[in-house]
Amino acid sequence: MITRLLVSLGATGVGRVLMMPDGDGIAARVRRAVDFRRPGDGVWPAVEFLDMEMTSQAIDTVVAVEKMVARGARAIVVLGGDGTHRVVAKACGDVPITPLSTGTNNVFPAIREATIAGLATGLIAVGALSTEEVASRAKALRIDVNGTPREIALVDVAISSQRWAGAKALWRSGDIEQIFVTFAEADAIGLSAIAGLVHPLARNAVGGLRVDLAAPEDVERSVLAPIAPGLIVPVGIRAIEEFGEDEPQTVAAAEGVIALDGEREIEFPSTDRVSIHLDLNGPWTIDIASAMDRAAHGGLLSCDRREGES
Repeated sequence: MITRLLVSLGATGVGRVLMMPDGDGIAARVRRAVDFRRPGDGVWPAVEFLDMEMTSQAIDTVVAVEKMVARGARAIVVLGGDGTHRVVAKACGDVPITPLSTGTNNVFPAIREATIAGLATGLIAVGALSTEEVASRAKALRIDVNGTPREIALVDVAISSQRWAGAKALWRSGDIEQIFVTFAEADAIGLSAIAGLVHPLARNAVGGLRVDLAAPEDVERSVLAPIAPGLIVPVGIRAIEEFGEDEPQTVAAAEGVIALDGEREIEFPSTDRVSIHLDLNGPWTIDIASAMDRAAHGGLLSCDRREGES
């Protein structure tokens, strides 16, 4: 995927790409691809690997994005799932991102061909297209604890009355009391699928959605929801309510754990006050289809040359 991105970025005129290192060998393979690319591979941008120490924690992504922003990056391509995109969104500021799905529970990023994503991103990076033309602000949910901003989520916030235990991923629907979502799609996978199957909400809708859950035998309405790949479970629906940007939400559980985009992140005791706010000004997100449509209508990828033109 990365080498296909490099081909497309080079084709649009991007001269330099900053890339974070990693401990899984991806950067090493990219280095080899850059060093041994074939003559027919086109003109690639110069690839610079960020000078940073790796901890194999989410902070690595935050540090890398901060370095990219400080170096004047015009766009950031993100490869990963909802959790990775959430971490990038915390640090990217107004630099637009191109979300590409490579994780497990993916709702925020789409599965797109990297070659096309690279063309769309490159056209923004070189100034042929503007962010305002082909990108939009994603919604986010901001979590405050005792009045202090703590974290964000791009898709869903789940409240469990169970204290932190086991893996970070939240798989058991019976432990979840509430779900707050920025959007809800019926064909989604993950916790937001619960909301999407009972009250679909578009990504560009101006509100968010709260769903109060219960055991299926305790309520009249329930739904079979795909909350993880290969895992479809019945979930009881106690109540559903849309809310706006100026309507902060409080959690029903006296204590428990908060999962952000499917992963447990915040444990809160009964002495904490937790509130959730909808933010309509989340990260700028590049619409690949819109970018390519404008490129086509504007002839931005045309190779035609008339006599006398350079």
